[in-house]
Amino acid sequence: MADLQDLKEITGKATAEVATEERKPVVDAQGRTYATGKRKDAVARVWIKPGSGKVTVNERDQEVYFARPTLRLVVNQPFQVAGREKQYDVIATVKGGGLSGQAGAVKHGISKAIQLAEPELRGALKAAGFLTRDSRVVERKKYGKAKARKSFQFSKR
Repeated sequence: MADLQDLKEITGKATAEVATEERKPVVDAQGRTYATGKRKDAVARVWIKPGSGKVTVNERDQEVYFARPTLRLVVNQPFQVAGREKQYDVIATVKGGGLSGQAGAVKHGISKAIQLAEPELRGALKAAGFLTRDSRVVERKKYGKAKARKSFQFSKR
């Protein structure tokens, strides 16, 4: 019985310590926050800093790199959820995958960077599902198959 009370005291203290521990912003000497975002085969290195809202991807403007409006919408979603439109400049370098995967990787990186810059926004970004890495990737092709799962046409004779 005494062991049970000791366990309750220990767990009570542990939860109290975690609750009082506060996250601090992670900012470098230039005032930037860095995060890595991933989606499919694309990997994005993202730096954000307070500014006018300019988004640069692979040294090109967002409108030039992501020509489709839907991709630009995906990239800007974290700022809308956090309520920080036009408050951060974004510099991103992306490698691998296609444009859709790259846009998702930049979105993931921006979300993580915002959360590091302003820890109080973590709840909103997490509720929107932007901090979770989408682990779905293309399934590999199997031998004896036309594609990953598609079979060749069956013929009885």
